[in-house]
Amino acid sequence: MDWLMGKSKAKPNGKKPAAEEKKVYLEPEYAKSRITDFGFKELVVLPREIDLNEWLASNTTTFFHHVNLQYSTISEFCTGEACQTMAVCNTQYYWYDERGKKVKCTAPQYVDFVMSSVQKLVTDEDVFPTKYGREFPSSFEALVKKICKYLFHVLAHIYSAHFKETLALELHGHLNTLYAHFILFAREFNLLDPKETAVMDDLTEALCGGGGGDGPGGAAGAQNHVKER
Repeated sequence: MDWLMGKSKAKPNGKKPAAEEKKVYLEPEYAKSRITDFGFKELVVLPREIDLNEWLASNTTTFFHHVNLQYSTISEFCTGEACQTMAVCNTQYYWYDERGKKVKCTAPQYVDFVMSSVQKLVTDEDVFPTKYGREFPSSFEALVKKICKYLFHVLAHIYSAHFKETLALELHGHLNTLYAHFILFAREFNLLDPKETAVMDDLTEALCGGGGGDGPGGAAGAQNHVKER
């Protein structure tokens, strides 16, 4: 479980704020696109007689596969040359290995680190048990929160850097549906820090009818949350 010791940090990328650039994904004609009108707020609620950890494990694994699939549709455009950093608007993410060493990487390298690490976790019987009688580790919820944070980074990068390609592929409805479902699930179980998601609060407001949190951590604070954590 060495990856648990790893971390990513966000800090200003030295570029002008992305607010100066039009966010196409916020245009009403695109933001309203979905592949289903099903109410996700009801879908994410823990069913009766279902163990919380089982519910978290099942949904986290599903989100991992869906985010991985969504990214694969634009991966040919997300190259080391086109995306020299893992950037989302005016935020830049850095990967830290299990020794706490800062790893300089491009966006595709960062995503590969995320997907490889999460794949290793969700297929580890000691972390995501699938056999009857196996117990979840005491650190399970913390691991799920960490996975959700990294999956959010990938989704946010797709919107920030590759929405035009997603639009050209006519997959924006799939992306919006995945994002809305993911955010509402994370919100239901407090899996994402509002400060972490503030960078995309405008999108969350458009798709989910609310920002990532109340007060300073909400949409008004999106431009200021990029300090290193």
